[in-house]
Amino acid sequence: MKKAVILLTVLLSSAMLAACGKKDSNTSGGGNGGDAAFGEASMEDLKAAVVDVLGENYWPNMAMEEEMFSQIYGVTSDMYEEYFAETPMISTNVDTLIIVKAKDGKVSAVEDALNAYRDNLVNDTMQYPMNISKIQSSRIETFGNYVCFVQLGADVSDAEEEAAILQCQEENEKAIDAIRAALSK
Repeated sequence: MKKAVILLTVLLSSAMLAACGKKDSNTSGGGNGGDAAFGEASMEDLKAAVVDVLGENYWPNMAMEEEMFSQIYGVTSDMYEEYFAETPMISTNVDTLIIVKAKDGKVSAVEDALNAYRDNLVNDTMQYPMNISKIQSSRIETFGNYVCFVQLGADVSDAEEEAAILQCQEENEKAIDAIRAALSK
């Protein structure tokens, strides 16, 4: 019972953090995309910003090809100008960074596709125990036409469940802050 209460508390705080993050990050939500508060940056610069802040805690190391990206995440080439998607080579690990520069009018479609993917992961009961905290802590944030999916956390294998979730939330927040800063230059 105690474990269930702790898990529920952590999940609720995750949801509240995600909701607060959307308001604070000037999320377009409506798909208008042309938010003047954010500029543009190359995908390489955005990845570099995340890698710089996370260091060795950045585990994704395999670029995802366009066809696989579309099949897995439901984001099709008609929705974006460009994208960056990187996952680990080792399939038992789920650390993932996705940044999509949506075409005008397609921000909502990209958000919907990534949210559907995330919802599917969260509700999938067949996950490795070490990945549950990363999946529960994953986030989708939008900055102008850039839609980001972060599911990071590095090594949480020795952490208690609540500590693992907090660690993943912190790593995701660092990544989101780095992307926001790179797009605000």
